Amino acid sequence: MAKNDRRTDGAPPREIHIERTKTNWLAWLLLALGVLAALLALSRCNRHQATNATATTSTVVAETPNAPQSAAIAGTSGLGAFLAGSQPTPATFTFDKLNFETASSDIRAADRADVDAVAATLKTYGNARIRIAGYADTRGSAASNVALGKARADSVKAALVRQGIDAGRIDTASGGDRDPVDTNATASGRAENRRTELVVTQR
Repeated sequence: MAKNDRRTDGAPPREIHIERTKTNWLAWLLLALGVLAALLALSRCNRHQATNATATTSTVVAETPNAPQSAAIAGTSGLGAFLAGSQPTPATFTFDKLNFETASSDIRAADRADVDAVAATLKTYGNARIRIAGYADTRGSAASNVALGKARADSVKAALVRQGIDAGRIDTASGGDRDPVDTNATASGRAENRRTELVVTQR
């Protein structure tokens, strides 16, 4: 006769079997690692973009795609008419005469009248803010040309401040030897590239 384990006296069973659900921890771990990797990649991308943007804005400000377009930029003799008008900013102007000697940031005596005329215009339009961008020819290293371009821009700013223009209205930057307006293969072309440009940033 077979033994019957089934109890009929109302007593609880001798054993209770609980079935456990297995959690796939490996899948969750891989998902978490994937999210962390994506966040790390995004943060590096944003940091790289911010670094590039900073480098660009601090080095070159008045870039033009090619020499013919640069040559078409208005001279500073048209600055007053622009400030009196309603054209959008920023707008770039070349100094009518102001160029520099090789490896120098000193304003030549013959070019001071051009700077004085810009100062007089800025006095008339007291709300205008500008950025002066200095440039160099391609002789010398890129780093030294960036420094030289900045020194030229700072020299023009100092001359405007001496004429009574508030220094807070003038930013300076360097274009180095980038964006030439003439060839660097000739002395006259290099002289044209040793220039400064004025950018109206606020009317």
